[in-house]
Amino acid sequence: MNEMIIYVCSDAVGETGEAVAKATLRQFASEEVKIKRYGHMKSEDEVIQVVSEAASTGGFISYTLVQPKLRALMKEEAFRWGVRAVDVMGPMLEAYVDTFGSSPNRKPGLLHSIDEDYHRRIEAIEFAVKYDDGKDARGFMQAEVVLIGVSRTSKTPLSVFLSHKGIKTANLPLMPEVTLPAELAAAPGRLIIGLTMQPEHLLSIRTERLKTLGLPPTAPYASEARIVEELRYAEKIMESFQCPVIDVTNRAIEETAGLIIEMLYRQTEIRNDWY
Repeated sequence: MNEMIIYVCSDAVGETGEAVAKATLRQFASEEVKIKRYGHMKSEDEVIQVVSEAASTGGFISYTLVQPKLRALMKEEAFRWGVRAVDVMGPMLEAYVDTFGSSPNRKPGLLHSIDEDYHRRIEAIEFAVKYDDGKDARGFMQAEVVLIGVSRTSKTPLSVFLSHKGIKTANLPLMPEVTLPAELAAAPGRLIIGLTMQPEHLLSIRTERLKTLGLPPTAPYASEARIVEELRYAEKIMESFQCPVIDVTNRAIEETAGLIIEMLYRQTEIRNDWY
C-alpha cells in the first residue's frame, strides 16, 4: 500500500491549508498520514508537478490558491488525473463576492503580511518565552492570560500556542512547597485559567518524563501519592481564585486553547459592555 499523503498547496505560505488538513487528521487518529506542503507556488508547471505526484501516490490535495489562473489549472489537472483536490479558500472568496459585491485583492499571503497583528504575535511569543514557568513574577501583572496548574499539565505548550494567536500568556507551576507570588492576584481584568488532569494520566506522563531525563521511575515526582497531593493543593488554589478550570486529560492543545480564547473573548465583551 502506498504511503498516505495529503498535499497542501499555496501561492503563499500554506499555513491555512495545513491547519485545515491537521484538523481533519485529528478525526482519524488511527491513520498514519503524511502532510506534504508546497508553498509560494507561482507557475503552472509547479501545479502540474504536484498533481502528477499526488496521482502517483494516491494522495489528495488541499489548496489555498488565490491566483485565478492557478486555481483554474489545479481544478483542470486534478480532474484530468483523477485526483481529489479541495479548494479551501475558493468557496469563501466566491461567497464574499456574491454576497457583498466586492472583488478580492488576489494577492497571495495577505493573511501573513507584516501588519499590526503580526507585530502583536511576535510580541506575544517573546512574552511567553520570557515569562514561562513563573520565571519573572512581573509577567503576571502584564499578561492577558495566566495559566496555573501542576507540572506537566500543558502550561508551556498552551502558552506558546496562545502567543501565536497574539495573546500575552504567562504560566505558573503550582507546588505545595512554593509560596504564590503576590503579583498573581494584583492584576484586575486578566484571565486566570486553572489546568488539571486525571491522576493516572499525569502519572503516566511524569513516568515517561523521568525516563527521558534518565532518572529512576521511583522518584517522588512520579509517585501516585505526590501527584494526588499536588492536585489537591492546586484545586484549593484554583478555588481561592474562583477561576475557570479545564481538565486537559486527552484534550488536544488546540481544543484547550479554543476554550480559553472563547473565555477571553466573553470576558472582553462583558468588560466593554460595562464601560
